[in-house]
Amino acid sequence: MNTAQFTPAGTLTAEDLGRIHLIGVGGVGMSGLARLFLTRGLPVSGSELREWPSLAGMRALGGTIHMTHEPSNLDGVDTVVYSSAIPQDHVEMVEARRRGLRVLHRSEALAAAMTGRRTVAIAGTHGKTTTTSMVTMVLQQAGADPSFVIGGEISEVGSGAHHGTGEHFVVEADESDRSFLIYRPYVSVITNIEADHLNTYGDLATLEAAFAEFARLTDPDGFIVTCADDPGGRRLAQTLRAEGRRVHTYGEAADADLRLSDVVSSAQGVRYLAEIDGRSLGEFRLPVPGRHMGLNSASAVLTAYLLGLPVEAAEAALAAFPGVRRRFERKGVADGVLVYDEYAYHPTSMTLAIRTLREVAGEGRLIVVFQPYRLYRTRDLQAEIAAALGLADELVLLEVFGPGELRQPGEGAAALVEAVPLPADRKVFVGSWEDAPVEVARRARPGDVVVTMGAPPISLMGDELLAALSARAGDAAGGAGGSAATAG
Repeated sequence: MNTAQFTPAGTLTAEDLGRIHLIGVGGVGMSGLARLFLTRGLPVSGSELREWPSLAGMRALGGTIHMTHEPSNLDGVDTVVYSSAIPQDHVEMVEARRRGLRVLHRSEALAAAMTGRRTVAIAGTHGKTTTTSMVTMVLQQAGADPSFVIGGEISEVGSGAHHGTGEHFVVEADESDRSFLIYRPYVSVITNIEADHLNTYGDLATLEAAFAEFARLTDPDGFIVTCADDPGGRRLAQTLRAEGRRVHTYGEAADADLRLSDVVSSAQGVRYLAEIDGRSLGEFRLPVPGRHMGLNSASAVLTAYLLGLPVEAAEAALAAFPGVRRRFERKGVADGVLVYDEYAYHPTSMTLAIRTLREVAGEGRLIVVFQPYRLYRTRDLQAEIAAALGLADELVLLEVFGPGELRQPGEGAAALVEAVPLPADRKVFVGSWEDAPVEVARRARPGDVVVTMGAPPISLMGDELLAALSARAGDAAGGAGGSAATAG
């Protein structure tokens, strides 16, 4: 995608947008933006075709939600907001241009909301949603009351966006379509850089160049944070430091500015010691497991430290961190089977998630229900995705979710399932959504862990899995009251 399609951040404010209409308002990114505008007291409407869980909250805040896509939805609207998932010939896009309405990409509307604030923008191939959530909670704990827009919901807060009274605006910066290049951050955090979104960038070198361009947009009075343990992050730090830019690093590497040591991860969570410039910052604990979670949290600690916030605020916020919805989210338990949901779809994040879930499963087995996200990614990274899925004990694979993509012969989940290094009886490709809960109920045993993983729609399957497992328990008990599902 050409960056010329986006207008760089300027003096336009959210209040200048008037009555705002968001196409596809139920999507993760769009729903957060809608909630931000609503909590700011702005008039918001949106259109959707599916009753996403976030829509109820928008209605409660006064938003108008149309469950159709049609021209009349734009009556009385001043600004129409769309995402990269919305085609230019969408009926509401065509009507907006016909009426001469202001039409903004999601990132442009978000940039307007940031005007006048010190933006803390978190980017990276993996971990940016969790890291954005952690930075937000640390600032909240310190009493800074930041505004924020996150590509997911903080489990305890129940929201992915908020209009705060403080000077900081924390935002997850999306590199997938280059739209992060319109932001002008005060702080830029880059968690890692790996090959992804190559339909936009073509190759890793071009992707790395875009991250460097993003970092160079940082306010000269601000700073840049990168991960010393990530090869792409190290290369970026070296490049930027050679240009005289203010860069700080974190990680377990000996030369990291904020260095982690004695990292321990278990089913109960992760803990580590941290020091900066040879000075101990003490021990940090998170109630969610995974070494990668500890690494994400270290970027939040370093950011808070450099902003002059109390280290104690970071320690307290992380100790209470509840996780993020769709990131290692516990959905419930039924008939002795624990069900989680996880957003991972890139092989690196999939591998980290599956290894962490194995810690939780203990003596039980791990069953992965995976919906691949995008045909190009599934094709280009098939070997790596297959290797990650091979770490599971059992695999139930759905067809690729790739809206707007044209499937070529031999592409899709049927080819992927053949590449997964599991015995034939421990992996299956299911042709329909309804078949997946049936397969899980047939395969799962008490003590097992099941995780739905991948593209956004799979997040809706957790309740169906719990229902199928509960029904199985009821059938086994002869209808005399088997084991019920427990949420949370």
